[in-house]
Amino acid sequence: MTPQLVVRAVPPFSLAGDAAGLMQDSEGLLDGAELHRARAMEPAAGHRFLASRLAQRRFAADLLGVAETSLDACYSCPQCGAGADLSHGRPGYSYRGTRLPLALSLSRAAGWTLLAAVPDAGPDVRLGVDIEDPAHTGFSGFAVLALTTAEHRDIRSVQPEGRLAAQAKLWARKEAWLKMTGEGLRTAPSSLDVRGLPGLRDLTPAETGLPAQLAAAVALSVTPGRIQAAPERGISLPEAAAEAPHTATGAATLRCRWRWHGPRP
Repeated sequence: MTPQLVVRAVPPFSLAGDAAGLMQDSEGLLDGAELHRARAMEPAAGHRFLASRLAQRRFAADLLGVAETSLDACYSCPQCGAGADLSHGRPGYSYRGTRLPLALSLSRAAGWTLLAAVPDAGPDVRLGVDIEDPAHTGFSGFAVLALTTAEHRDIRSVQPEGRLAAQAKLWARKEAWLKMTGEGLRTAPSSLDVRGLPGLRDLTPAETGLPAQLAAAVALSVTPGRIQAAPERGISLPEAAAEAPHTATGAATLRCRWRWHGPRP
């Protein structure tokens, strides 16, 4: 079966009245390393972190067709390795000690969380997704920090009112690519030209369900054409996002047909 890209946008977590329930769910579902990392943050940031990790776990469980409680977080980092005490790096989950074939990526911006997955992912599949708020690219020195000379030249040709959006689009591409490769910001963003890399593309609001002002991109490490985005009815991703049911906040969810066929918990 051809792997399929699945994306889900999760609206901002509201602290008002939800913090107690969030902590209860987190303590019941998340692993120790995730909880420990959240405790080291200031409260609001910790709540946002926990909300995104809960959303990721539920996303994975939904795609795999298993109970949320049956999954163990399984992160890997090129520098730190892998293990139960790790809460950063490439996300993944194991079931009864076996790492599951699910490529995952997560990004947060402006309160929103974007989740992406490739179910039934082979060992050659690497995935990176990113969303960016254009308002965060308007600081002095952004071009020097983030853009190649050619990219900066392209940005200067954009009308002033569109430059922040154009910069956010390039930054989202860079983050998505560097997540996919596993290099992260160990690679200087200003050395990476993302205007034509294979397997890297922008995601539209119609595809993701995100607010129109946010930039989004996805990077896949497989040969173009081997991965296609399709929901249960087998239509293209843009069509699916337009037709998929939306939550009350407008977030679109695209689901695939793949399910975990191992023993149930």
